[in-house]
Amino acid sequence: MADQPEKQENAKADDFVDAMTAAMPPRLERAREMTADELVAEMNKIPLFMTSLEDPSPGKEGAEDNVLIEALKALAYEGTPLEVAQNFKDQGNEAARAKHWSDAREFYSKAILTLRRLVPTNEKVEAAAEMSVAPKNVPVVEDLEAETLKEKTMEETCLANRALCNLEMKNYGSCNRDCAAALKLNPRNVKAWYRAAMACLALDKLPEAADACTSGLSFDAENASLKTCLGKVQNRQKALLAVETARKEREERARNEVATLRFALHSRGILPNRKTDNPPEMEDAELKLADKNDAKSLLNFPVLLLYPLHAQTDFIKAFAETETLGQHLEYILPVPWDEKGEYKSDKSPEGVECYIETKVGGLIKAGKNLTIGKILGTGKVEIVDGLVRVFVVPKPRANEWIEQFKLRKGKQ
Repeated sequence: MADQPEKQENAKADDFVDAMTAAMPPRLERAREMTADELVAEMNKIPLFMTSLEDPSPGKEGAEDNVLIEALKALAYEGTPLEVAQNFKDQGNEAARAKHWSDAREFYSKAILTLRRLVPTNEKVEAAAEMSVAPKNVPVVEDLEAETLKEKTMEETCLANRALCNLEMKNYGSCNRDCAAALKLNPRNVKAWYRAAMACLALDKLPEAADACTSGLSFDAENASLKTCLGKVQNRQKALLAVETARKEREERARNEVATLRFALHSRGILPNRKTDNPPEMEDAELKLADKNDAKSLLNFPVLLLYPLHAQTDFIKAFAETETLGQHLEYILPVPWDEKGEYKSDKSPEGVECYIETKVGGLIKAGKNLTIGKILGTGKVEIVDGLVRVFVVPKPRANEWIEQFKLRKGKQ
């Protein structure tokens, strides 16, 4: 008899399991035969257990549940447009407080679209409504005029808030468009004026930024944010003005220096500096006056000494107009690469000869005891790209090189 209560308890447990098994939906009846992965996939078709609301592709297993999914989505649009927009606005505000600007912008956009009646109709949502899964009736608005005014105010607020999101996301063009739309609804919206000013400031549209600040201050003269923004705009204007002024001064100074140098060359009988499309690299060397604003100050020329018979060069960055070729050759010669000792100083009877090409393509012999200023002042030699080129050849081979030069120029 002691086993009787235990048998009764076991019978009750079996009856409970049978009842639960009988109560399971037909769809889950085959759960006992599923693998773990199959069971997870099956449960993911039930909205309560879903990890995603993405719709199954048409024709695939689970597509029949789209109506339920769309019904859940439709709950977000339950109520009047103002109520729906309020819901989206509240979610936007929460996202904005958390500085989730992209999410906040999306919620504000949905609110705006709802108020503008631009939310697209979804046939699946309508089908869900027909099945009484989603509400079929929209609440009746008793005071349409008051409701319309509230909707206008709500849209203005959402536009201004979305402008904030775009401002924080550095979408300055979108920020300005939202501010313009909000101000069209209410020109006294100080927040919209401020956000428009900040967007214009970020884009360096300073007149527009200043105008937005003054417009906002005309409605709220003590607004600290607008005052601060206006101060930033004015400081930026001053900084840009200083940069522009400095640029103009530099350009004017450069023009004056060029004019002074041109006059200095002309007054000395030196042909103007001719420029080509491919000037040589001369680092910091340049044709210049000791005082760039005084045409009478000392002229300095970059001079390139060419040794054409051996394809070698020497570069003199600053050759004063009062100096002679002999003065420079004295410390340059002999040159280290001259293995045969052909380039001798003037102390030797052989020595070297110097030549400069004329403007018409000929040659003049440049006396080593003449200053470079006098040589150039003959008016026969031109300076090209601010550089004077002097050919240096050994005296015994001077005629040889001259013949080569004439052949190259086609003058023989």
